[in-house]
Amino acid sequence: MIRKLVTGAVVAGGSMLATTAAFAQEAAEKAAPVPNPGNNAWMMTATVLVLLMILPGLALFYGGLTRSKNMLSTMTQIGAAAALAMLIWVMWGYSMAFGPTTSEGFIGNFVSSGSLFLSSVTPDSTAATFSDEVISEYVFVSFQMTFAAITAALVLGATVERMKFSAVMVFTAVWLTIVYFPIAHMVWAGGGLLFKLGALDFAGGTVVHINAGVSALVAAIILGKRKGYPSEPMPPHSLTLTMVGTGLLWVGWFGFNAGSELEADGTAGLAMINTFVATASAGLFWMLAEKVSGHKGSALGFCSGIIAGLVAVTPAAGNSGPFGAIVLGAVASIVCFLVVSKLKPKLGFDDSLDAFGIHGVGGIVGAIGTGIVYQPVFGGPGDGSTAMGAQVWIQIQAVLVSLVWAAIGTVIAIYIAKLITGLRVSPEVEQEGLDIGEHGERAYN
Repeated sequence: MIRKLVTGAVVAGGSMLATTAAFAQEAAEKAAPVPNPGNNAWMMTATVLVLLMILPGLALFYGGLTRSKNMLSTMTQIGAAAALAMLIWVMWGYSMAFGPTTSEGFIGNFVSSGSLFLSSVTPDSTAATFSDEVISEYVFVSFQMTFAAITAALVLGATVERMKFSAVMVFTAVWLTIVYFPIAHMVWAGGGLLFKLGALDFAGGTVVHINAGVSALVAAIILGKRKGYPSEPMPPHSLTLTMVGTGLLWVGWFGFNAGSELEADGTAGLAMINTFVATASAGLFWMLAEKVSGHKGSALGFCSGIIAGLVAVTPAAGNSGPFGAIVLGAVASIVCFLVVSKLKPKLGFDDSLDAFGIHGVGGIVGAIGTGIVYQPVFGGPGDGSTAMGAQVWIQIQAVLVSLVWAAIGTVIAIYIAKLITGLRVSPEVEQEGLDIGEHGERAYN
């Protein structure tokens, strides 16, 4: 240490000022937080798992539910929207979502934060976790980037088989900017409006699922029904692919939920087991609901229940005990089943792949239910400092803010897309299928 300091002083001309500066620099380097290698490795793995949820997971899940003539267009829309989201995230999304909070608490100050195009992020910069540990900021940026990408893709489940590819791309860019980034900031940034309110959202019940589900419903209503809906049968063309996609989504969801702890610790383990048991419960209860309603327990029902359980446990993953997660998954599954099988036909809207019925409704049940299962009396990790009723009311407020913001923002985004590109393909293209009409290729020969 002395030799290093003296050498630095000599090189600088022997001044005491240089010696002091060298000492200060060494002290600063010594004090700088260093990412925990284990946590960093886990978060890199979790990030790749979330990517697995998008391609191939969600693409196969949604694609299998469409008619065969729209298989490739559905998968292409999902992949392209996710890719666009990744680029926008780097350019201005990260700054808007996690930049310094403005006084209103709605959005990050992306103009003066210096993080546009990640200009202030380096291999040495770090992001704080929920303890004294840190991870590489590039890893944190990448992890959150996959959340933005899959949320944008989820919305498209309500608009497939009739929306132009160009409209999808314009809508995605505008929607991310005015809907997703502000809600992500409000819920997850330290100075965000809903964060300061005390809302619990471990991995995205409001940010991802309510946001995507409500936006999907609004977009579907504005876009209008598919040609022939509901008089013509439009069954899924490949439940086999949907089942494969479901499995990939469940596997990837461990990165989604357990990764949101940002550390490989006990809370990540809690999120992991909850992602197992809530999902298992929901898959079986959906089939039971089918049986009780006079139908056979179906593969489609099982897949739908799996997704409903994953959605519901997302905000509660690290905020519930395992038994609470089981109950939450079962309740969400039954409610989603009733909305999809009973309410949707009565209201008549064409949410093609039930993005609202499962993600929107499951997200609402999960977000509000988190206020209940969080309590220690139900085995949750809460310390009892906030009464159940008070926490549930906070959760309801967070749900309402997300609902209103997503609905209004989606109206704006979809009408901008309509103005620039138009929304729907021609009746001829819709009849022929978007695979050929929009992309000039077929999924199957």
